[in-house]
Order: sequence, then structure tokens, then C-alpha cells
Amino acid sequence: MCGRFLHTAPIETVRALFDVAVEGPPAPPRYNIAPGQPIGLIVQDGSGARTHRFVRWGFCPAWAKPDSPMAKAPLINARGETAFEKPSFRDAWRKRRCLIPATGFYEWQGPASRRQPVLLTPNHGGLLAFAGLWETQKGSDGAAIDGAAIVTVQAGPDIAPLHDREPVVIAPEAFLAWLSMPESTLGLIKAAPADFWRQRAVAPIINQSRRDGPELAQELGIPDFGAGHA
Repeated sequence: MCGRFLHTAPIETVRALFDVAVEGPPAPPRYNIAPGQPIGLIVQDGSGARTHRFVRWGFCPAWAKPDSPMAKAPLINARGETAFEKPSFRDAWRKRRCLIPATGFYEWQGPASRRQPVLLTPNHGGLLAFAGLWETQKGSDGAAIDGAAIVTVQAGPDIAPLHDREPVVIAPEAFLAWLSMPESTLGLIKAAPADFWRQRAVAPIINQSRRDGPELAQELGIPDFGAGHA
């Protein structure tokens, strides 16, 4: 599962990596993106042109009624192994894939009474692209609401000690394949290889969704944190 992530890369890096124009003033770095908040994503039209837009982190199928449980609690993740066939996601899988810029995400470990938040960033540093699906749903007032979910997969060797799921990372050379939506892209739904993720213990203030700022991603000096962690 991916329930919190961060996106701190400058707008120039987003433009360069995704080959996309980003309109409007640059968005500030985000260190604690939570469900229901705006997230940036990259979409591609039939001509191959890419655009950047902001949507809600929370996916609701277009057919769901505004007062349905799914509309009241939008989905933040989509299981990559089954999204192509699930009623909630299969239309978006075929028609509305996206890339979600991120620089890392958070997980938690330990007993419920004292869960330790862990920041996961790529060992190579820099900007990532999470696989995503997006959809437009009508709200109770008839207004269109665009929302997205992060595609996840069974956790690989780095994440498995923390959680059984992890976000799918799409490599730059596979951007076109993922966004063009051929059925063959099922092969892209896989966990990151060993030693891809770096793990760092961070302060519990990350649990407060209204908090944001670089201090949330600062590493705690915990001796022998998570034996075997990078």
C-alpha cells in the first residue's frame, strides 16, 4: 500500500524527465501528501502529447453514485495484478493511465502502539514516476471531480519487511509504453529490484496529515535501525 508520499523535485526536473509543459506557478515541495489532497500527474492524448494536471488523490469510478460508499471513500491504490479486470479500474486501465511524479513514499513498522514511520527513497536519488490510473466522477452537485489511484504490486525484497505492497515505479524508457496503454504493459507491473529503495526512520509527526515541510523527511539517529535496512 502507499498511503503517504512526497514530491519535492523542482518543476524543471519534472519538465525534463516527463517531456511535458507545466502551466501555472510552480507548486511548492510537498513532504507529506495524504489521501484526498491534490497530486500532480502526467497524461498523454492520442496524438502522443503529454500534459500535466492536478487531481485529487482518490479514485472513484465514473459509474459510482455520488452518495455511494466508494464516492465517500475514494480508492487511493489499485492492485496492479488485477486492476485490468476489476470493475472499478478496468475502464481506466484501458483508457486513462497516468504517471504520478514522486520522490519517495512512507511506510510504518512495529506494533500499533508505537509504529515507526519509515521514508523510502530511491538509492540513486532523484524523481520517480509511480504508475497511476485516473477517472472523472460527478459529485453530488453535478461538478466533475478528477481523481487518481497509485498502482501497487506485491512488495519486493526491500519493502517486504515493512509491508506486503509497494507502488509500481515506471522507468523513463517505459513511459511511452505505459501511457500508450497496450495490453503488453502488464509486464511493467512489478516490484523494484533489491537495493532500489533506501530506508530511513523519520519522526512520527508525519502521521499528522496537515504537517508539511523538510523536517518531516529528516532522518532520525536510531542506532542499528531495522537490521538489514539500507
